[in-house]
Amino acid sequence: MNFDDVILNRRSIRGYKPDPVPRALIEEIIALAMRAPSSMNTQPWSFYIITGEPLDRIRAGNTERNLAGVPHSREFRTGEPFTGKHRDRQVGVAKQLFSAMGIAREDKDMRQDWVLRGFRQFDAPVCVIVTYDRELASSDDTPFDCGAVATALVNAAWSRGLGTVINSQGIMQSPVVREHAGIADDQIIMKSIALGWPDETFPANAVVSERKSIEEATVFVGFVD
Repeated sequence: MNFDDVILNRRSIRGYKPDPVPRALIEEIIALAMRAPSSMNTQPWSFYIITGEPLDRIRAGNTERNLAGVPHSREFRTGEPFTGKHRDRQVGVAKQLFSAMGIAREDKDMRQDWVLRGFRQFDAPVCVIVTYDRELASSDDTPFDCGAVATALVNAAWSRGLGTVINSQGIMQSPVVREHAGIADDQIIMKSIALGWPDETFPANAVVSERKSIEEATVFVGFVD
């Protein structure tokens, strides 16, 4: 698969086959991802790759705490809710997904089940927890660097036939994740990435989110047509 094919065809995968992913393949993907740039080559990231029983315990703990109304405890700052055009895009992709899955606006049970899928890591066979060094907690560059390595990871996975979806729901109950993944005290939990073989029969996997146009996103300065 060439570079353009990876970038243009990759999409978020929210339904997975139960088949295991070989450790050697994951190591290959991580090695590629870590070629991502970082500020002054600080490479602030670490990865906790979870599968099997520990991942099942995280799924169960996340679900139980959320159904019990336990407040979220995400370690990386959450920020303010999206507004304006950014909120519009958030709602737009949600409508695409709900339409694909046949989830009606008034169907509260189906909508809740969809939300809980995120807290279950979308039932993927593997979960990657991206963390960063606590001593860099005040660095503005570190979140940018973690975003770069996460992007490289999902693209590397796609180039090898694997699907992913970067998500925050999976780490919203951070004490559960920290306990069962054995995350070191010197690490801050940043994001989770579900990873596995795409289930092509899962309707939401066919959804391709929209992108802004070049005209909307760019300002060219000093160019002569």
